[in-house]
Amino acid sequence: MADQTHVLFVEDDDVIREATQLALERDGFAVTAMPDGLSGLEAFRADRPDIALLDVMVPGLDGVSLCRRIRDESTVPVIMLSARADSIDVVLGLEAGADDYVTKPFDGAVLVARIRAVLRRFGHAGGTDRGEESADAAAGGVLTFGELEIDTEGMEVRKAGQPVALTPTEMRLLLEFSSAPGTVLSRDKLLERVWDYGWGGDTRVVDVHVQRLRTKIGQDRIETVRGFGYKLKA
Repeated sequence: MADQTHVLFVEDDDVIREATQLALERDGFAVTAMPDGLSGLEAFRADRPDIALLDVMVPGLDGVSLCRRIRDESTVPVIMLSARADSIDVVLGLEAGADDYVTKPFDGAVLVARIRAVLRRFGHAGGTDRGEESADAAAGGVLTFGELEIDTEGMEVRKAGQPVALTPTEMRLLLEFSSAPGTVLSRDKLLERVWDYGWGGDTRVVDVHVQRLRTKIGQDRIETVRGFGYKLKA
């Protein structure tokens, strides 16, 4: 049990919750399943899981609000579950601090693959950690871009001498930009390098994370190159 990855799963539909819990457990995960947001928050605080799967529409405390509560207390990876790919809930969940999302109904194998991809980015479940590769590419020490300082060894960021709190996904994104300042990185390339997608993904994930990163390090530090992607101003 100690070696198992612990998943907190919050879903109000009994059938989906039970079936998904069984599927995840068959794949070797330890799962705590809760039917509403308030019990999910209690379970998170009590158990400190390795990853949280949160359905957007759950009673008591909706998934977006629960994600915000979790993000206020922890950088644990969060995947939102949404019933519609084009729902505003997807963007709201990402803006609340989620690292990724999966659309319902979902295939169990796809969900497991997405969970493992997120966990690899956070240093769990083995695999190559792109954050480590990016840090190497950026060259050790402190990189300086105006008032922005990036310590690629200590994994710390400062703006005008003040620490900037980034989630692991935001840090990986910044490391990708800082490894090639002035170079345009496409959304697909960022999905591959930061989110570990070996397949096509929703580029809204990139756009929302870039915007969140901008609010923390400066709106003008990351430039949008229309039709191509983004670049860090050298």
